[in-house]
Amino acid sequence: MFFAKRLGIDLGTSRLRIAVPGRGGQIVIDEPTVVTLSAQENAVLAAGSDAANMVGRAPESVSVINPMREGVIDDYRIVEALLRYYMGLVVGRFNLVRPEVMIATPAGVTNVEQRAVRDAAEQAGARRPAHLIANPLAAAIGAGVPMGDARGALIGNLGAGRSEAAVLSMYGVVVWESARVGGEVVTEVIADHVKRRHSLLIGEPTAEELKFAAATAIPVEDPVRAEVRGRDQSSGMPRSVTITSNELVPSVQQVLQTFVEVTRSTLERTPPELTADIIDRGMLLTGAAARLQGIDAYLADEVGIPVTIADNAEDAVALGAAEALDNLDIVGPNLLAQESVLGAAEAR
Repeated sequence: MFFAKRLGIDLGTSRLRIAVPGRGGQIVIDEPTVVTLSAQENAVLAAGSDAANMVGRAPESVSVINPMREGVIDDYRIVEALLRYYMGLVVGRFNLVRPEVMIATPAGVTNVEQRAVRDAAEQAGARRPAHLIANPLAAAIGAGVPMGDARGALIGNLGAGRSEAAVLSMYGVVVWESARVGGEVVTEVIADHVKRRHSLLIGEPTAEELKFAAATAIPVEDPVRAEVRGRDQSSGMPRSVTITSNELVPSVQQVLQTFVEVTRSTLERTPPELTADIIDRGMLLTGAAARLQGIDAYLADEVGIPVTIADNAEDAVALGAAEALDNLDIVGPNLLAQESVLGAAEAR
């Protein structure tokens, strides 16, 4: 228990991360965005890792639910309960002072989706108003990208439910593009590949493990060989097969091509002066999917600019949201402008 008064929150499709500001920030909560419900009483039985361990294993009397879909709230009640529980762990359940929170949201959310996030946080115990920051801006701040001058920076944030590319300058989003395709889709196409090529049915947790253990975005000279266990599609009996890294390349590239198009669309609308900066600085990748082997080399070849992966790729958004709270005098005006920019997306 940290009794923190300020919280930066990355409310992601697959994971909920909470960070506290100060000295580079600290991640204090990192849990799967999953809950289990009793089918009869509709009561929450478990949350986070405890609930995620039940995926594919729970009886019919228990429902395993992810209340986030493609980066936005799918089940408001469950999201509020999750935030209340984990914020309580950080600030103390009997703390009378509501914490000030900054919640990162995807670059493409509508005004309605923004209000849902803000309302869920405030109902869960956050001080009013809850601040919202666009994922790419939070990621850039958390990754330590210099944002105080007029130089352009290209951020690619690859989450579980959504991929985003944005050009930033002076703590503001200049242009952006997003697609509701992310790491979860990579997991799905890997499971589909195993089914089609090896006639083996595997669950989501197994496909997720295979993704980070063996999947690669480009062919490699010394491919990893991973044993995968599942159920034979014909006989229904347990069986195992060996999967190699290189056989997964087409499946991974199939999904990454969407992000390539997102990035190209963003660059096509970037002012020439900022384009020159981006050629020099390249693109910085954040998000869990940035962990995919070879993703930087693949994207650099497809887009034609240098690509690097942030050292804290998975935590950058939460850390940046927390740091933004410590710099509201600088970031604050851009948060208001941010909401106007994001709201204007509905008209496009």
